Amino acid sequence: MVLRDVEAVQVEFPGRTRGPVRGILLRIAIAIGLVTFVAMLTYLGRAGYIDPEDDSVSLLDAFYYSTVSITTTGYGDIRPVTDTARLVTTLLVTPARILFLILLVGTTLEILAQRSRDAYRRLRWRTTLKNHVIICGFGVKGRSALDTLVAHGVMPDQIVVIDDNAEARRRATAAGVTALAGSAAATDVLMEAGVKHARSVVVAVSRDDTAVLTTLTVRELNPDATIVSAVREDKNAHLLRQSGATSVITSAEASGRLLGFAVQQPKVAEVLEDLITLGQGLDIAQRAVDDDEAGPCAALSMPGPIIAVIRGDELMRFDDPRAAEVRAGDRVVYLHSNLRRRASAS
Repeated sequence: MVLRDVEAVQVEFPGRTRGPVRGILLRIAIAIGLVTFVAMLTYLGRAGYIDPEDDSVSLLDAFYYSTVSITTTGYGDIRPVTDTARLVTTLLVTPARILFLILLVGTTLEILAQRSRDAYRRLRWRTTLKNHVIICGFGVKGRSALDTLVAHGVMPDQIVVIDDNAEARRRATAAGVTALAGSAAATDVLMEAGVKHARSVVVAVSRDDTAVLTTLTVRELNPDATIVSAVREDKNAHLLRQSGATSVITSAEASGRLLGFAVQQPKVAEVLEDLITLGQGLDIAQRAVDDDEAGPCAALSMPGPIIAVIRGDELMRFDDPRAAEVRAGDRVVYLHSNLRRRASAS
């Protein structure tokens, strides 16, 4: 596989920035306005100018004089001869000429300065990019993942989005995160996103085959990262697990099950929707078991019912006999109410 130069990967930082093309077009418009302004002054005062070719100054001659004068070319064929025309040239045309030169030089300097700022910002960003989260794909799933991560305390500057859609990247930078242009399955794009130093990667691309390739590439580049991949169809979930995904979420199947619950048991569907909507009603959380808390699980002081115990890499649900006793270092997964928390805080 042929890789592009890493420097060629487009990196877009958060914050409102005006594109260079828009800035250049604005300066061109101002320059045209200055040329037109001087041409109109010349044409209105044409009696004070002389053209050795035909002893008259037409509108075309006025524009010709304006361009050669304001760009300091100055052939001298059309020139002011009366005191009034020379006064206008001194007071109005010369300042316009100076402003035109400032625009020309200023545009060049701004482009050079912008490139220097971008290079410095990119270098500084790279040096601080460690233990971060990468979101591959910023559609509905990617945006929801970002909202959940931020709600759980992950800072936006520790999140990087990869998407080949310009509008998706604009939304990402508007949300305060850095966005990279390109395919999340491309090695060079992942390397630029700092995949080797990432702690977690969320694969939320729209196609299952792309999700498999992205997961496989991420796992090859970072054997230790937590990879959470979304797949549309359940039949492809095993491919993601074989590719190295830590967790696989079947989006289409899960949505279908929620729809089925909503038809048969609408209140149960409301509870499930509440659980996956962060910060509104019921939420799922986890915490570690301290040394002095080891013992019967029922003796733990918790804000809600315990539904699972995590011991090492093993998940034990509440009905597992081994979950009846907890050890120091275990993590308990429990339900808690945001309404109760807000009421106690107030």
